[in-house]
Amino acid sequence: MKVLVTGAAGFIGMHVCELLLARGDEVIGIDNLNDYYDVTLKEARLARLSPAANFRFVKIDIAEREAMAELFARERPQRVINLAAQAGVRYSLKNPHAYVDSNIVGFVNILEGCRAVGVDHLVYASSSSVYGGNTRMPFSEHDNVDHPVSLYAASKKANELMAHTYSHLFGLPSTGLRFFTVYGPWGRPDMALFLFAKAILEDRPIEVFNHGQMRRDFTYIDDIAAGVVKLLDCPPVANPEFDLDQPDPAGSWAPYRVCNIGNNQPVELMTYIETLEAALGKTAQKNFLPLQDGDVPATYADTTSLNAITGFAPATSVKDGIARFVAWYREYYAA
Repeated sequence: MKVLVTGAAGFIGMHVCELLLARGDEVIGIDNLNDYYDVTLKEARLARLSPAANFRFVKIDIAEREAMAELFARERPQRVINLAAQAGVRYSLKNPHAYVDSNIVGFVNILEGCRAVGVDHLVYASSSSVYGGNTRMPFSEHDNVDHPVSLYAASKKANELMAHTYSHLFGLPSTGLRFFTVYGPWGRPDMALFLFAKAILEDRPIEVFNHGQMRRDFTYIDDIAAGVVKLLDCPPVANPEFDLDQPDPAGSWAPYRVCNIGNNQPVELMTYIETLEAALGKTAQKNFLPLQDGDVPATYADTTSLNAITGFAPATSVKDGIARFVAWYREYYAA
């Protein structure tokens, strides 16, 4: 199988590429290597992929329309995993245009490329952020998600709507994956676990938002990557019995669906911090702060759909996952 993976130098992208390569797929990885966070970390991830004979890297920005059209025409991938995006809820309050360029313009270019070459299945990154102001737990794909609380969330909801249009108009099988707080080795430096570990080891206080009254469905990266690859092999099919009088947001009359991918077991933020402290052998200095704009106090994934389709079942406890992250962090940064 020839698979195009966007955001290949990213956290999830690298791990997904490794699984695809290990099973013998041909992988074309693309990334723009922007400086949203440390470029050397992205380059180090790519260095893990480059030795594979069945991997090729192309430096390109998905927002570049002509370059993306040429890439699809040249490579003609059979399947596409779109993980390239401007990530981060808080950054979207400061630089909204970056989210429009990558998550809207870039995603249109992905959809157009898939349409042009007749891709078998497009799997793309959505986010648990689309649940916005929802309070019913666990978050279900069958619930309405029309009340985002950040531009990042709105851009991901837009991706789902855009994908549905292409599934309807052009029969493009598409699956949106709503990721829930992914963590682990080779993670993003802007995410909580990375920020906490760095601050604790440098004897600086950590920022604990909502005064620690937060819960997250922390999901280990290996579980996430396995779920993505399993789902890639299960393209959605049209549902001729779809009820337009009572439409289910998770499905369609077109070959389209959205799925949660999470640990299905939320953890209190303070427990998460205590687990990290134990792994590091150091106690954190804590600076308790209010809930930030655009953030939500809790996330909790209902993963029934993904389990039914692929047998997905997260296997990594937070204790084990954090221990593996700390071991990687100490080795990578000689900390």
